Amino acid sequence: MSRQRSIKSDIKYQLLMSFLGLFLVVLLIVFPPAVIGDVPWRKQVIGSLFSIICVLGVLAVFSPTKCLKIFNIGKKNTNGGADSAKPISHGTSNSLAGHHPNCGNYDAHVFWIKGKAVCAACSGLLLGGILALGGATVYFFGDWKVADYSFWIVLLGVAGISFGLFQFKFSGFMRLSVNTVFVFGALLIMIGIDGLVHSLVFDLFAVSLVIFWLYTRISLSQWDHEVTCSSCEVENCKVRE
Repeated sequence: MSRQRSIKSDIKYQLLMSFLGLFLVVLLIVFPPAVIGDVPWRKQVIGSLFSIICVLGVLAVFSPTKCLKIFNIGKKNTNGGADSAKPISHGTSNSLAGHHPNCGNYDAHVFWIKGKAVCAACSGLLLGGILALGGATVYFFGDWKVADYSFWIVLLGVAGISFGLFQFKFSGFMRLSVNTVFVFGALLIMIGIDGLVHSLVFDLFAVSLVIFWLYTRISLSQWDHEVTCSSCEVENCKVRE
């Protein structure tokens, strides 16, 4: 119980910082600073950094356990962490459903295609990562001008991040959708800030926020798994051992 209280306290702090970051992003586009002396290779550098984040995110979908180790999340958690692919079992069964325990408590975490369970969150993150990677390529390495509607682009991104942080409130295809817009929302924020402010410093600030939002989203998924398993009444569940 003390572990759950500690996790909940960390989650509250991370959520507070995440929404503070979103608030600062909104302030940044409402009151854009005057930037003098733009760096000519700014877009390429930021585009490369964001693309690397997208590629790592896509790879993490296929190997989430290694991702959790990098972030030092779920070190003592036997259910494998946020959307983990670690081989786990429920009761005496070794069966999994979308790499979650084959348990009714995890029905909201998966959807079914031709009788096969698929993790909704991982599918959404994968789709969002691919779309964001494509969008980053078009904007940061192309000639797409967005200054005239940067404000609305950023607001859409803020909405996407906000919904994504509460993806555990949704189920099935809706969970897939909010995870997709979470990743794509990060791209929209990056594009909007870059298109309006034209500053390497503020672009790097946005990149750091994206990384923190991803970290918070992983922590929230971890906490969701903790809560789901703690409410399970099945005896001798190996996930909780």
